[in-house]
Amino acid sequence: MIDFRPFIATLSHTPLSVWQAPLQSQLDELFATLNDGNLPRFLKCIDQLPDVTDISFDPHHVELTTTNPLSDTDQTQLEHALRGLIPWRKGPFRLFGTHIDSEWRCDLKWARVAPHLSDLNGRCVLDVGSGNGYYGWRMKAAGARVVAGIDPSWLSVVQHLAINHYVQDPSHTVLPFTLESLTPDLEAFDTVFSMGVLYHRRSPLDHLAELRAALRPGGELVLETLVVDGNEREAFVPPGRYARMNNVWFLPSPKALAHWLEKSGFEDVHIADVTPTTTEEQRTTDWKPGQSLIDYLSPTDQTQTIEGHPAPLRATLIATKPAGAKRLRRYYLD
Repeated sequence: MIDFRPFIATLSHTPLSVWQAPLQSQLDELFATLNDGNLPRFLKCIDQLPDVTDISFDPHHVELTTTNPLSDTDQTQLEHALRGLIPWRKGPFRLFGTHIDSEWRCDLKWARVAPHLSDLNGRCVLDVGSGNGYYGWRMKAAGARVVAGIDPSWLSVVQHLAINHYVQDPSHTVLPFTLESLTPDLEAFDTVFSMGVLYHRRSPLDHLAELRAALRPGGELVLETLVVDGNEREAFVPPGRYARMNNVWFLPSPKALAHWLEKSGFEDVHIADVTPTTTEEQRTTDWKPGQSLIDYLSPTDQTQTIEGHPAPLRATLIATKPAGAKRLRRYYLD
């Protein structure tokens, strides 16, 4: 139903060539047993996209332009097809004059994260919980050789297809997988991103172990997640919901998270950024109607969630998988 073979072909002559056969086998098995009623509807939106020629793509702003302006009919058809894939949670995107104003201003997060990264030029990158691949385009703009996004949402996969329908870059894809279902122990990616995922994991240390197993020795982890203020021993486990989400499990302090990374076998751990989430960065738009951050905060005190917990605070940590390391560090009693 979706042809991932062009992406798999780009893995040849890269450290990810070992992934080609197991990835194709996994996709074949997935599509052989797939029974998702929404996917055909999403894919019809791709079929409705109008033909456009003389396209230019600016990955720094994730913007598509053309020297041949679209007719009114084609412009309407384009917006209708893209609106068929609402809600757009990550972005923004600009396609031939149509501005997809997503719920999240991901350009703001990227501006915080990017200055702390090792040079992405020529790197093979894994983006865990990628959503529709917005960050992947920014990684490509920074010189990444291959970007594999993984996200179990078919809507995210098809939103990426809509953008790549015009970009035509086979080296960037969004695969319909979770990290847990990824081929284990690849140890092949130069950089692994996990942004906005850890707090959804019931076992955060298992998540860190899986991220480590995907990285080559000497590779870099970029970890961004919800945190709380506190010392290196503190982590908050919300009773019930957090900001109306019922799948938030662990919110460590930044220092505690750094300790978790060290205990999980990473080194050179540093806290790159700690920033409160604002209603400028996450908000309801025409492309993501319904509730958003303002509805998740206390109406009388925006330093608290609607449940009375500390309002969303996000930290980015950078860490390295030791070169040549095969075992985790051992801890001994004095």
